[in-house]
Amino acid sequence: MLSPPGNLADRLHGLLYRLPAPLHRTALRLAHALRRCWWMAARPQIQGCRVIALDAAGRVMLVRHAYGSNRWMPPGGGVKPGEDPVLAGAREFEEEIGCRLEGARLLTSTLRNLHGAGDLVHVVIGTSQGAPRPDLREITEAAWFALDALPRDISPALAERLPEWARAWSAP
Repeated sequence: MLSPPGNLADRLHGLLYRLPAPLHRTALRLAHALRRCWWMAARPQIQGCRVIALDAAGRVMLVRHAYGSNRWMPPGGGVKPGEDPVLAGAREFEEEIGCRLEGARLLTSTLRNLHGAGDLVHVVIGTSQGAPRPDLREITEAAWFALDALPRDISPALAERLPEWARAWSAP
Protein backbone atom coordinates (compact mmCIF):
# COMPACT_ATOMS: atom_id res chain seq x y z
CA MET A 1 0.00 0.00 0.00
CA LEU A 2 1.30 3.47 -0.85
CA SER A 3 1.65 5.93 1.99
CA PRO A 4 0.25 9.47 1.69
CA PRO A 5 2.69 12.00 0.25
CA GLY A 6 3.14 13.94 3.53
CA ASN A 7 3.42 17.67 3.90
CA LEU A 8 5.78 19.91 1.94
CA ALA A 9 8.32 20.14 4.78
CA ASP A 10 8.52 16.34 5.03
CA ARG A 11 8.99 16.01 1.27
CA LEU A 12 11.73 18.68 1.23
CA HIS A 13 13.42 16.99 4.17
CA GLY A 14 13.45 13.72 2.23
CA LEU A 15 14.96 15.43 -0.81
CA LEU A 16 17.71 17.01 1.29
CA TYR A 17 18.85 13.58 2.47
CA ARG A 18 19.62 12.69 -1.14
CA LEU A 19 22.25 15.46 -1.26
CA PRO A 20 25.86 14.93 -0.16
CA ALA A 21 26.21 15.88 3.54
CA PRO A 22 28.19 19.16 2.98
CA LEU A 23 25.62 20.39 0.46
CA HIS A 24 22.79 19.30 2.79
CA ARG A 25 24.30 21.36 5.65
CA THR A 26 24.52 24.42 3.35
CA ALA A 27 20.89 23.94 2.32
CA LEU A 28 19.86 23.70 5.99
CA ARG A 29 21.62 27.00 6.79
CA LEU A 30 19.87 28.71 3.86
CA ALA A 31 16.48 27.21 4.78
CA HIS A 32 16.92 28.33 8.40
CA ALA A 33 17.70 31.91 7.29
CA LEU A 34 14.57 31.93 5.11
CA ARG A 35 12.48 30.46 7.93
CA ARG A 36 13.66 33.20 10.29
CA CYS A 37 12.63 35.87 7.76
CA TRP A 38 9.20 34.24 7.40
CA TRP A 39 8.80 34.07 11.19
CA MET A 40 9.61 37.79 11.51
CA ALA A 41 7.08 38.70 8.81
CA ALA A 42 4.24 36.26 9.52
CA ARG A 43 4.65 35.90 13.31
CA PRO A 44 3.18 32.36 13.36
CA GLN A 45 2.50 30.25 16.42
CA ILE A 46 4.83 27.23 16.40
CA GLN A 47 5.66 24.39 18.78
CA GLY A 48 8.97 22.76 19.47
CA CYS A 49 10.57 20.41 21.94
CA ARG A 50 13.93 20.12 23.67
CA VAL A 51 15.07 16.81 25.11
CA ILE A 52 16.98 16.51 28.37
CA ALA A 53 18.43 13.00 28.09
CA LEU A 54 20.38 11.65 31.05
CA ASP A 55 22.49 8.50 31.11
CA ALA A 56 23.15 6.12 34.03
CA ALA A 57 26.10 8.27 35.15
CA GLY A 58 23.89 11.39 35.33
CA ARG A 59 25.44 12.98 32.24
CA VAL A 60 23.36 15.02 29.81
CA MET A 61 23.35 14.74 26.01
CA LEU A 62 24.08 17.97 24.15
CA VAL A 63 24.37 18.65 20.43
CA ARG A 64 25.58 21.25 17.95
CA HIS A 65 23.38 21.97 14.94
CA ALA A 66 24.67 22.60 11.42
CA TYR A 67 22.58 25.82 11.34
CA GLY A 68 21.56 28.53 13.76
CA SER A 69 23.57 28.96 16.95
CA ASN A 70 26.88 27.12 17.24
CA ARG A 71 26.32 26.65 20.98
CA TRP A 72 25.84 23.26 22.60
CA MET A 73 22.17 22.65 23.34
CA PRO A 74 19.77 19.80 24.04
CA PRO A 75 18.55 17.94 20.97
CA GLY A 76 15.04 18.66 19.81
CA GLY A 77 12.99 20.09 17.01
CA GLY A 78 9.51 20.79 15.81
CA VAL A 79 6.29 19.33 17.15
CA LYS A 80 3.97 18.48 14.26
CA PRO A 81 0.33 19.64 14.45
CA GLY A 82 -1.60 17.25 16.68
CA GLU A 83 1.58 15.42 17.80
CA ASP A 84 2.09 14.65 21.47
CA PRO A 85 5.14 16.67 22.69
CA VAL A 86 6.62 13.67 24.55
CA LEU A 87 6.38 11.50 21.43
CA ALA A 88 7.82 14.36 19.36
CA GLY A 89 10.77 14.60 21.78
CA ALA A 90 11.44 10.87 21.55
CA ARG A 91 11.16 11.00 17.73
CA GLU A 92 13.49 13.99 17.42
CA PHE A 93 16.00 12.43 19.82
CA GLU A 94 16.15 9.21 17.83
CA GLU A 95 16.36 11.07 14.50
CA GLU A 96 19.13 13.39 15.67
CA ILE A 97 21.15 11.12 17.98
CA GLY A 98 20.41 7.60 16.79
CA CYS A 99 19.57 6.45 20.34
CA ARG A 100 16.26 5.69 22.01
CA LEU A 101 14.81 7.88 24.74
CA GLU A 102 13.37 5.80 27.60
CA GLY A 103 10.82 6.78 30.25
CA ALA A 104 10.19 10.15 28.62
CA ARG A 105 7.86 12.61 30.30
CA LEU A 106 7.00 16.28 29.96
CA LEU A 107 8.99 18.42 32.37
CA THR A 108 7.76 21.92 31.51
CA SER A 109 6.47 24.07 28.66
CA THR A 110 7.47 27.66 28.01
CA LEU A 111 6.19 30.24 25.55
CA ARG A 112 8.95 32.37 24.03
CA ASN A 113 9.51 34.69 21.10
CA LEU A 114 11.66 33.08 18.41
CA HIS A 115 12.52 35.60 15.69
CA GLY A 116 8.96 36.97 15.84
CA ALA A 117 7.21 33.60 16.08
CA GLY A 118 5.35 32.58 19.23
CA ASP A 119 7.22 29.39 20.09
CA LEU A 120 5.74 27.00 22.65
CA VAL A 121 8.73 24.89 23.73
CA HIS A 122 8.07 21.61 25.54
CA VAL A 123 10.97 20.31 27.62
CA VAL A 124 10.92 16.51 27.61
CA ILE A 125 13.14 14.51 29.96
CA GLY A 126 14.13 10.86 29.91
CA THR A 127 17.07 8.47 29.93
CA SER A 128 19.21 7.02 27.21
CA GLN A 129 22.40 5.10 26.85
CA GLY A 130 25.01 4.35 24.26
CA ALA A 131 27.20 6.40 22.01
CA PRO A 132 25.45 9.12 20.03
CA ARG A 133 25.42 8.68 16.26
CA PRO A 134 24.65 12.13 14.85
CA ASP A 135 23.78 12.23 11.15
CA LEU A 136 26.51 14.85 10.47
CA ARG A 137 23.92 16.74 8.45
CA GLU A 138 21.53 18.48 10.84
CA ILE A 139 23.61 17.58 13.90
CA THR A 140 27.37 18.06 13.54
CA GLU A 141 28.37 16.97 17.06
CA ALA A 142 26.73 15.12 19.95
CA ALA A 143 28.27 14.17 23.29
CA TRP A 144 27.50 13.30 26.89
CA PHE A 145 28.55 15.91 29.47
CA ALA A 146 28.76 15.70 33.25
CA LEU A 147 26.58 18.38 34.83
CA ASP A 148 29.63 19.76 36.66
CA ALA A 149 31.71 19.84 33.45
CA LEU A 150 29.43 21.44 30.86
CA PRO A 151 31.07 22.94 27.77
CA ARG A 152 31.95 26.64 27.79
CA ASP A 153 29.92 27.48 24.72
CA ILE A 154 26.51 26.76 26.22
CA SER A 155 24.00 29.45 27.12
CA PRO A 156 24.35 30.52 30.77
CA ALA A 157 20.60 30.11 31.30
CA LEU A 158 20.73 26.52 30.06
CA ALA A 159 23.81 25.73 32.17
CA GLU A 160 21.90 27.00 35.21
CA ARG A 161 18.73 24.99 34.51
CA LEU A 162 20.24 21.61 33.56
CA PRO A 163 21.16 20.58 37.15
CA GLU A 164 17.70 21.67 38.33
CA TRP A 165 16.04 19.58 35.62
CA ALA A 166 18.25 16.58 36.40
CA ARG A 167 17.22 16.83 40.08
CA ALA A 168 13.55 16.96 39.00
CA TRP A 169 14.08 13.71 37.07
CA SER A 170 15.62 11.88 40.02
CA ALA A 171 13.12 13.19 42.59
CA PRO A 172 10.56 10.57 43.71
